[in-house]
Amino acid sequence: MEPNQIRKKILRFSLDDGPRGNHCFFHIIQQHSSFTGRVNQGYSRVLLQLFGYTGHGKSAFINSCKYVLEDSDILIPYAEAEERASGGRTLVREAYNLTENITIVDNRGYNTMNSFQRAEIYAQLGNFIPIGEKVEWMDDYTAMMHRLEDAELNPNYSDFIVPILIYSAECPLFDRKEVQTFMDNCMKMTGVAPIVVITKKKSGDFIEIEKHFKRMGAETVIAIENYTNEDHIKTHGRTKDILMVIHKALENVTFRLRQERNPRRDWVRRKKFLLEYIHKADQEKRNIEEERRREEERRREEERRREEERRREEERRRAQENINPWYWPF
Repeated sequence: MEPNQIRKKILRFSLDDGPRGNHCFFHIIQQHSSFTGRVNQGYSRVLLQLFGYTGHGKSAFINSCKYVLEDSDILIPYAEAEERASGGRTLVREAYNLTENITIVDNRGYNTMNSFQRAEIYAQLGNFIPIGEKVEWMDDYTAMMHRLEDAELNPNYSDFIVPILIYSAECPLFDRKEVQTFMDNCMKMTGVAPIVVITKKKSGDFIEIEKHFKRMGAETVIAIENYTNEDHIKTHGRTKDILMVIHKALENVTFRLRQERNPRRDWVRRKKFLLEYIHKADQEKRNIEEERRREEERRREEERRREEERRREEERRRAQENINPWYWPF
């Protein structure tokens, strides 16, 4: 399929395939679109949720998506994509409309995380942190629960979430256990297998990284080279790779909408998952704190024991010095 064909299919995509009960019209729609299934079932837009380590190219990918879909000759930096040695700059969940029906979200990236930071990632994935809100790495059970309570005041049922994991080919192979767990949890929360996008394919061994993800069970892995201000001349291959990520995401949406879905039930399922995860994170934090307390007690007890030994040794030494040698037995 040519890039222009993929682009047109994406721009024509709609969650509303036709009026309920109008089977003739619905049948016509099915014949003429590669993205068809049930009617929207209560969903109003597709939310492409971007996740990944800081500095791996999430913001640059958003700019590239906008660039190829708008068919513009000018690359507009919608998302701030400046890279620094310390990592990416995204601290706020920012949303960018690709079409009337498709929105892409730049979520806060992560490095190494404790359990509560992972919970924040899942809170973003589940749409429990509002778009436009700064994402703080919390380490407090009460604060996390308050966030969920706030989300219940204005629950978002209508977004069909598709997780997309961004990983740079410049980086060495990752902690398989951590990434595998994240991918599995994405599936549990959304019911959609995450799409893996390998960025900077010219700068590393993307084939080896792709194999690594495939061995983990990733269903869709696409290697791309983002367009940048310094390198924005469009080519057939780069444009097609970027468009295929969106195309595959919409295929996943279409497949899932051929099955019965309930947006409210999906939201409740995501909430239950996050509640359980926060509870486990809190228990893990308590266990760590308890182990640290015990370790500190053991350290102090060892110091007391050594101090007592030094004191006794000093007493023996002084007693020895005070003994009158003339009274020693011969």
